[in-house]
Amino acid sequence: MLWKGIKASSMAFQDEAAAQLLSSDLNELSLAAHKLAHHALKLGGIGFGASLFGLIAAIAAIYLLILDRTNWKTNILTALLIPYIFFSLPSIIFGVFRGEIGKWIAIIAVVLRLFLPKHFPDWLELPAALILLIVVAPSLIADTFRNNIVGVVVCLIIACYLLQEHIRASGGFRNSFTRAHGISNSVGIILLLVYPVWALVVILF
Repeated sequence: MLWKGIKASSMAFQDEAAAQLLSSDLNELSLAAHKLAHHALKLGGIGFGASLFGLIAAIAAIYLLILDRTNWKTNILTALLIPYIFFSLPSIIFGVFRGEIGKWIAIIAVVLRLFLPKHFPDWLELPAALILLIVVAPSLIADTFRNNIVGVVVCLIIACYLLQEHIRASGGFRNSFTRAHGISNSVGIILLLVYPVWALVVILF
């Protein structure tokens, strides 16, 4: 009788220990799942922010491309916007132009430029160059450099250089916001800084 009591007590103790162990494991699993969800949401938010700012930057660069040859009177500005758009364009849009759509646009632009130059306006040269760059860029540049600090630094250097040149051409920071087209051009160039600064902070921290 005593042995049965000891055995029952031992089994009860083992069941209680197993229950505690199971409860502890469940708590650790719940905590790990919570941390995983938190980090996933955080990374998702960072990725979304980078994509959003990249899209804004690309739109700003295209906007400045449309305002080409306003008060700068230099081809350096517009030429630098092409690699900027190349590195800042969101991956989804970049992938579309790198595929069959981009190839068709590129071949039509080349045919028009070679055989029908009179029907190929000057304002199409830089957009056509951008499409050609996207289509023919090696994978090392298109897939690797675009998605790391190299592309971000290139965008940051271009944005800083364009801002500095715009302020110098306008005769000072105040004039860059008061002359004709000054505000629109200045805001457009400042928007170019948003994406590389954000992306650089994300990469470094």
